[in-house]
Amino acid sequence: MDECCEVRPIPREQRRVLHVVLWINAAMFLAESVAGVLAHSTALFADSMDMLGDAVVYGFSLYVVGRGLVWQARAALLKGLVMGAFGLGVLVQVAVKLAQGLTPSVELMGAVGVLAFAANLCCLALLWRRRGDDINMRSAFVCSRNDVIGNTAVLIAAVAVAVTGSGWPDIVIGLLVAVVFGRSAVQVVREAARAAVATG
Repeated sequence: MDECCEVRPIPREQRRVLHVVLWINAAMFLAESVAGVLAHSTALFADSMDMLGDAVVYGFSLYVVGRGLVWQARAALLKGLVMGAFGLGVLVQVAVKLAQGLTPSVELMGAVGVLAFAANLCCLALLWRRRGDDINMRSAFVCSRNDVIGNTAVLIAAVAVAVTGSGWPDIVIGLLVAVVFGRSAVQVVREAARAAVATG
């Protein structure tokens, strides 16, 4: 049977883990996006967009989890492209923040940042044991690892804004998050390309 169209028995544990992390990310996208707008926080809003991207990515991962290596390579490529797109999205948010000159609400940033950090640590722990299963689960793990890095950055930005009274720490952290997204996007896309060549 053609590897591209082959449907294999679906690993129950992979499906369960992906369902859980998908719903966690979807819920946190809603919470962070609203909080990001209310708090005028570039870092928080950018992190919420990453949550949305991850929810979409995990949904696609569920679709390909029982399929062949070609589909898994395609899913990983999509994840890499999504990461890259959100890196560019952060840059757009930084430009908007500079134009508006708003200082974010430290209290709201901190509270939602802690909640998102806890949620993403849970996702990372769930994906940790499955990260070596295949390229699909490995790229899902990379997405989750980026979320934890992004949440840590949001918390650092909140503390720095509180200490300085300036919106610049929020902008700088946003730029650093964009760099992390970009590097991870390149890593995942390269691995997906190698997998596609190997299965082609």
